[in-house]
Amino acid sequence: MQVQLRHNPSSTVARCFLAPGEPVRVESGAMVAHSAGIRLEAKAEGGLVAGLKRKVLAGESFYITTYTAPDNGGWVDVASVLPGDAFALPVTADRPYFINRGGWLASSHGVQIESKWGGMANLFGGEGGFGLRAHGQGDVVLGVFGAIDVFDLAAGDAVTIDTGHVVAYDLSMSFSMRRAVQGRSIQSMKSGEGFVFDFVGPGRVLLQTRNPGAFANWVGSFTPGG
Repeated sequence: MQVQLRHNPSSTVARCFLAPGEPVRVESGAMVAHSAGIRLEAKAEGGLVAGLKRKVLAGESFYITTYTAPDNGGWVDVASVLPGDAFALPVTADRPYFINRGGWLASSHGVQIESKWGGMANLFGGEGGFGLRAHGQGDVVLGVFGAIDVFDLAAGDAVTIDTGHVVAYDLSMSFSMRRAVQGRSIQSMKSGEGFVFDFVGPGRVLLQTRNPGAFANWVGSFTPGG
């Protein structure tokens, strides 16, 4: 699978080019368009239990749709619900990734996607605790709110990121969660920053420049009773 990004960075559509007979797994509702002759099959990938775990725990769809190219190849366009960019993340057998809720759009057939507990830091950081583990060999297409930023950290390098901006990270990395102002809950709230992640390299962290949770709260403040 080859990925071409169009209309980026504010309204990105990722076009997944497929070889003859090649499949691509796509999040339910993420498909924008596809070429003629593409075959579709929607099912609970991994069975009923795995589908429920994705839906209830990871906040993703119960069903995953597999698009398979005909004998002459084809393409599938995918895009995120929120306005923003997309990114083709290479995954290798020795470098799996954790993807936060709502980030996964599609993946090549060599990549397995399964729900995974992200730890207490993700739970109290406002990310729901569970996300997706991407492992295997191939590319994962991620969708973000706003633009995407990538930090490739060398051994010992560190970066602090607001919890609502983290999209995905290398599972081999170490990280911890803390209040934005260490040891000072009131000061953290006054700063407008509740919790942050401290990531330490080596590894890669991907983040989005806009916070979906903060945006939802802002929109809610203008609704009746908000």
